[in-house]
Amino acid sequence: MSAFKDQIAKDNRTVFMNLDEFPDEHTVNGRKMTVMFDNNEMIDREKRYQYKRSLYADGVYLKELLIYVLADEFGALPAVGRTLTLDGKVYIISDAIDEDGIYSLSLEANKTTA
Repeated sequence: MSAFKDQIAKDNRTVFMNLDEFPDEHTVNGRKMTVMFDNNEMIDREKRYQYKRSLYADGVYLKELLIYVLADEFGALPAVGRTLTLDGKVYIISDAIDEDGIYSLSLEANKTTA
């Protein structure tokens, strides 16, 4: 690996996913790992996919989350459409991107207002 790639890998853990800063520990698929939620980016992504809103009936809505996890903690990049359990709740992976050692995972689940 190059010195630059080594530095990115170090920064992922010590800067971007530093538990003393933004992320927290959560249980993902039965394992504790470092997770950061990004509600602002999720709002931006939702604006691009407004067509989804018309697919749901009254009383049913789409719960969406965007999380970041360290690739070396998570393992192989998960496939879109697979399930992921986050803190005991089951979600479907709607998007998965490897951002140089940090996975950006968009999650969704149908929820009811009742």
